[in-house]
Amino acid sequence: MAARAADLLPVEYFHVVFTLPAEIAQVAYWNKKAVYDLLFRAAAETVMTIAADPKRLGARVGMTAVLHTWGSALTHHPHIHMIVPGGGLSFDGSRWIACRAGFFLHVQVLSRLFRRLFIEGLLDLHRSGHLVFFGDLTGMTGIGAFTAWLAPFRKLEWVVYAKPPFGGPEAVLAYLSRYTHRVAISNNRLVSADAGTVAFRWKDYRVKTGDRQKVMRLATDEFVRRFLIHVLPDGFHRIRHYGLLASTARKVNIAKVRSLLGAAQPEVTPQATDAIIPLTLREPCPCCGGPIRIVEIFRRGQKPQSRAPPREQAA
Repeated sequence: MAARAADLLPVEYFHVVFTLPAEIAQVAYWNKKAVYDLLFRAAAETVMTIAADPKRLGARVGMTAVLHTWGSALTHHPHIHMIVPGGGLSFDGSRWIACRAGFFLHVQVLSRLFRRLFIEGLLDLHRSGHLVFFGDLTGMTGIGAFTAWLAPFRKLEWVVYAKPPFGGPEAVLAYLSRYTHRVAISNNRLVSADAGTVAFRWKDYRVKTGDRQKVMRLATDEFVRRFLIHVLPDGFHRIRHYGLLASTARKVNIAKVRSLLGAAQPEVTPQATDAIIPLTLREPCPCCGGPIRIVEIFRRGQKPQSRAPPREQAA
């Protein structure tokens, strides 16, 4: 969060959401890595292309995109949450072009380009052999059948919507801190759990008026199944940065924008390194009751350094 705070600009920020139709989300269910990657690329390219249009904003923009794959009831519902500064750099890099107050880009224009880019990308994945089909979708292994199946989706309105702008950079940071690393369900939504049933609170968005909060009870194995749907492929990055905020040039771009806006560069507080406190586990030693000291930490796949076990002292 400290690193993200240094990246925030003194401008209005917008929250844009890209959602897949339920039928196409079914293709993503069996092809998570390929289709989730495409979802990221199509959403980012949509925003950067429309923003670069001189009739819209005419600027190079940056964004942070976060993948969520769940609905409130733990069903499969892949969508992208995108946090976008309200403006961008001119193409010659000489000035900051701000969007209209309270308005970023027209969501219908975003929706139609996103639809086209995603469908074209999905067809490319099929042609290159990166999609597999199971169950009711086994008939789409041929490119002709798949193209015919996709045809109606070219005429549907895909859901892209913009939430009200954040209340400022501080609100963006608060959002990032509590929302970007969220898992499919948090502990505070759990009502009860035993060997047979899990109950949790969920929000029914089909209810237009009145209380949307409800309690759902699922058999324990069904609850586990729904939760595991949202475990991402190994090594998959669910938070990505694009445009001006892409990792390769983010610091340079942010410094340039701050300079153009006349904003002060954030102060970096050096961390003290002289006081090193040994790490210990919270669980005491089962033999003597004393604290267990951590002597080494290694990641999955890494081999620990060879260490000889401590010698027992003679009584």
